[in-house]
Amino acid sequence: MQWRSIVVGLVVLRVSLSCVLWLAFGLGPNVSWGFNFHLSFNLHKLDLLFREEKGADPRGSSWSRRIQGHRYEETESICGKVGEESHKRSYLSFFDGNKDEYVRRYSSFPDALRAKMKGMAKEMFYFGYDNYMKYAFPEDELNPIDCEGRGPDVLNPSNININDVLGNYSLTLIDTLDTLLVLGNVTEFQRAVKLVIDTVSFDKDSTVQVFEANIRILGSLISAHILLTDPKHPFGKVGFEGYDNELLHLAHDLAVRLLPAFENTSTGIPYPRVNLKTGVPPDSINETCTAGAGSLLVEFGILSRLIGDSTFEWVARRAVRALWNLRSNETGLLGNVVNIQTGQWVGKQSGLGAGMDSFYEYLLKSYILFGEKEDYRMFQAAYESIQNHLRRGRESCNEGEGDPPLYVNVNMFSGEIMNTWIDSLQAFFPGLQVLNGDVDNAICLHAFYYAIWKRFGALPERYNWQLQAPDVLFYPLRPELVESTYLLYQATKNPFYLHVGMDILQSLEKNAKVRCGYATLHHVVDKSKEDRMESFFLSETCKYLYLLFDEDNPLHKSDNKYIFTTEGHVVPIDKRFRDKQWNDLEPNTRPPLNNISNCNRIPEERRYTLPLKSIYMRQIDHMVGLF
Repeated sequence: MQWRSIVVGLVVLRVSLSCVLWLAFGLGPNVSWGFNFHLSFNLHKLDLLFREEKGADPRGSSWSRRIQGHRYEETESICGKVGEESHKRSYLSFFDGNKDEYVRRYSSFPDALRAKMKGMAKEMFYFGYDNYMKYAFPEDELNPIDCEGRGPDVLNPSNININDVLGNYSLTLIDTLDTLLVLGNVTEFQRAVKLVIDTVSFDKDSTVQVFEANIRILGSLISAHILLTDPKHPFGKVGFEGYDNELLHLAHDLAVRLLPAFENTSTGIPYPRVNLKTGVPPDSINETCTAGAGSLLVEFGILSRLIGDSTFEWVARRAVRALWNLRSNETGLLGNVVNIQTGQWVGKQSGLGAGMDSFYEYLLKSYILFGEKEDYRMFQAAYESIQNHLRRGRESCNEGEGDPPLYVNVNMFSGEIMNTWIDSLQAFFPGLQVLNGDVDNAICLHAFYYAIWKRFGALPERYNWQLQAPDVLFYPLRPELVESTYLLYQATKNPFYLHVGMDILQSLEKNAKVRCGYATLHHVVDKSKEDRMESFFLSETCKYLYLLFDEDNPLHKSDNKYIFTTEGHVVPIDKRFRDKQWNDLEPNTRPPLNNISNCNRIPEERRYTLPLKSIYMRQIDHMVGLF
């Protein structure tokens, strides 16, 4: 199937008949790929390696010879080019049929095995959730090794790794609310909602990161409220007598406590942290990351449209525009750390991972939800700059010579490469590419991260692709690879992605399960552990694993259409979020919800073959040192 390079309109997550539904608005641009960066991993060389049944090239990965200072240099292949079409076909024919272990392993997934994996994912969630409720609630997190609760580190306020996230407000319970509905547990969902209403208060002397409080707490409260009051009842009648919008009131209260972050900044870009009781701390720093400041629009925008108060959407949108206006005139890229008073870039690294990831994600998802064309224009331009300056490797994912496509970290002004690592958060990007309609590129990048997972049984926080080794060794049970796997499966229905999900599920069960839950891996090589189970493990990792194997979930069968926030919270695409109760500066510019394009199946011949040709899968495995 020919996929558009840029999706022209709203992309919905509900997939029917093995395809993604797109709401088309005639905005399809032509993405400029920029220069074709030729890398010299040669198919002829691979063929010789395969025929000789050798392992890795003893001279090391071709990627390890790419860096000259901070600049890539185009390198001619040390072997002859494969130019003849008949010669190219010979490489593919080498992997046909039973000769190819990739085809044998990944080309089918029995229904019984799918049911077993669905059950394992459900058991994984409940093992973590039940032990949190037993040993940790009402504290924020579960320490799964010692079977204790964890709250803010009050003795060490500078411990931002803990204190940015934990606010003494039952974080894990709140973050998990809609996951209970996704798993079909209406009774426990209702009990959990009542517990939140009865026990949670935000009138706390807690200093938290605005971004984390927004995506984990505010987003979950809004999602649970919407699902509770949805007259379409996608999960059945989940409301209960006496519910009086308390979750929405809690969300509003929290958002008001976050608003001081947007005050007294010269740029409109918010401070990174607030005290929930007293506002911005007097010793607050003036630096924040792009993702932290620019990923508030979905939750703040929905809240504004639910309560009819434009304040929250206005401040979030002002921050996005301020960051956007600071992008480089030469490359169109943004940096990763900015001074909120001067607008100067403190961190000039531009990439797709930590510090930047959800900024791009929310440009597209804000457009999907609110229909504001400004958001999509920014996303289009950002995506083009990413392809022009961050993407390395062969031009086509599934054809031709050269190394696999990879998105690297570059200087935002010059486009020159800054380092040779990527981080695990970047694994979200294939899922965003699916939403954007760029499925072929999503397939290739996902395969790279999956290869790293296969090697270590987890994703190291940073992986050095030049050294073929982790730079930062821990894995805190992050969901990004699972999320992209789920979205690629919904887009392609290819059984390959069910195998990926099974590998991830089994690795977690083997390497992370402890006495009372699932623990952060301190070291992805020796599998030593840290006593922490972050809330996103239940709200995202388990949720996406379960949905991957649950073909009959209401999210897949309902006539409603949904997206997920960056914390995995379920939000319907609803007309309510496209109508404002305040004056619109651009009236009648939002596209209608019912303008749905024709939806075609993935061609049968592609559904039952590998999404990425075996020769390229083997190439990626070789690139990460698997053989």
